[in-house]
Amino acid sequence: MLNLTPRYTSTRVDELPTALQPLAAQSLTLARLYAGRGITEPDELETGLAGLLPAEMLHGVTEAVRLLDIAIDDGQRILIVGDFDCDGATSTALMMRALTKMGAVVDFLVPDRFKYGYGLTPEIVELGIETYRPDMIVTVDNGISSHEGVARAQADGIIVIITDHHLTTKQTPPAEAVVNPNQLGCDFTSKALVGVGVAFYVLGRLAKLRREAGKSTVQVSQYLDLVALGTIADVGVLDKNNRILVHHGLNAIRQGRCCLGILALLEQAGRDPKQLHAQDFGFVLGPRINAAGRMDNMRIGIECLLTEDWSTAQRLAQELEQLNRTRRQVEGEMRTQADSIVAALAVETDNDIDEASDVIIQSKPDKKAVSSTKPDTAKRSIVLYQDDWHQGVIGIVAGRLKESHYLPSIVFAPADVERIGNDDAIKGSARSIAGVHVRDAIEQVAERYPELITHFGGHAMAAGLTIKRGNFDGFVTAFNEVMAEMNDDVFAEQKFTDGALQASDFSLWFAEHLADASIWGHGFAPPIFDGIFEVLSFKVLKDKHLKLSLRYPDVQYPIEAIYFNFDSDVWDYRAEQVHLLFQLDINEWNGKKSLQLMVKDLAIVEKT
Repeated sequence: MLNLTPRYTSTRVDELPTALQPLAAQSLTLARLYAGRGITEPDELETGLAGLLPAEMLHGVTEAVRLLDIAIDDGQRILIVGDFDCDGATSTALMMRALTKMGAVVDFLVPDRFKYGYGLTPEIVELGIETYRPDMIVTVDNGISSHEGVARAQADGIIVIITDHHLTTKQTPPAEAVVNPNQLGCDFTSKALVGVGVAFYVLGRLAKLRREAGKSTVQVSQYLDLVALGTIADVGVLDKNNRILVHHGLNAIRQGRCCLGILALLEQAGRDPKQLHAQDFGFVLGPRINAAGRMDNMRIGIECLLTEDWSTAQRLAQELEQLNRTRRQVEGEMRTQADSIVAALAVETDNDIDEASDVIIQSKPDKKAVSSTKPDTAKRSIVLYQDDWHQGVIGIVAGRLKESHYLPSIVFAPADVERIGNDDAIKGSARSIAGVHVRDAIEQVAERYPELITHFGGHAMAAGLTIKRGNFDGFVTAFNEVMAEMNDDVFAEQKFTDGALQASDFSLWFAEHLADASIWGHGFAPPIFDGIFEVLSFKVLKDKHLKLSLRYPDVQYPIEAIYFNFDSDVWDYRAEQVHLLFQLDINEWNGKKSLQLMVKDLAIVEKT
């Protein structure tokens, strides 16, 4: 049997929160799902825009709006400085669209990750001055740690407004205004806004101010398609506030009320906008936008989100599609190499082992690959680097390693592939597991060994850092020291379940109803169930996918299930019963829809 953790244990209606009991009369399963996600009051499920937290709660928003209002009225040149991921792209496009409609003189600049790195650096400020001669710089999705960049801009008399959402434990830069729900001293009760969410709040407050003053303005809610895309693609926690934003953005796209670039990207992906779900922002749209920043320059992605011409949108979407295919190819090669290194390190015992820090080092000519684990069960992290890896996809590879090994994973690549000496910079991207706040872990390393890390930043589950290549071994040792101090149970993966389904839930209607019952995603986990099924038949597809036909008590028809990339070691062709962890899915084939279970884990039930 599978070892699963129930999200919600009560099975009786009268044990549910009182506010959810009326819903249980319609669907006990749905009521239990909400209870398992901490919902206790009906208003927590409301999706009206009136339910959004007020912008006035955001520290610094009043001053930011005052300065922007003056800049528009005086015709000051405003430069938006964005970031090279999907959140940064949507934030930049949102600022450009809304400020232009308000009458602003506005341009944008996004650092090329391969030349300038992340954030408002002095170098990117100088490029902005040289190219656009701005009177004001507004950052989106970056800037909370950019003290030097702010100083460089202010030295030329440029007003700086920072809008960001990244975590910081230090004082904010002395910009003229800083808006970030995660800055010290901000009482905004949702800390889950991503960069585009912060930009939306600033612009919404600005639009209201100008509307009340009878000035040129815009209805900023018309751009919630961009807010929804950036929020999901940046894996923002789906608290009530973010669920409202995504709900309205998703509905706008389904109704065709969105930017042409999104429609063109969906066309490239072969997806019908009317059938879009929240997860598609992360799996369909986000990767195509992100491919621009990973493989080339994010300007292509932003221009795709800005164009008002359909043929231009199609051309740019096609360019993004090609970049994404290239990204997948590079990522696949790196993942294969990374898997080989991890496998080799797990079995080779003749490598150099530093017993004090549990580090294995494997060296190759002019290359280096390190994993911070022993070849035993006491694994705590995976940290890898090679001289020829591509920094544009290290975050994806780290994420795949984290998923397959359930360990905090950091993948490094050269900042410049032409410079791989010990004093040259390498950039790392970290992905973490529940219970390991990876940004804070990296900060602990920086505090204990100030010489090791040049720059770092990020969140609980994802972070980035820059170190010297020669400091790599020292960083691995130090990072593993921090991991060694954590409780063992943190590294034991917990698999959650929402329990068993009722027989009536195995229907196409319920699967469709469930998909639209809420905005599911990070922090509001998609429903996942378990149950014991009788195996009617099975077949293996392409030597790696297991297709099952199943029977469930009181269900009068066979239930189809698919287990992608299944572990053949856990399957026995003689199996009569299986315990499955699964999600409900809708399979479309030749215009026909049918219910399908997406298997996430499987155990054979032994005969008694």
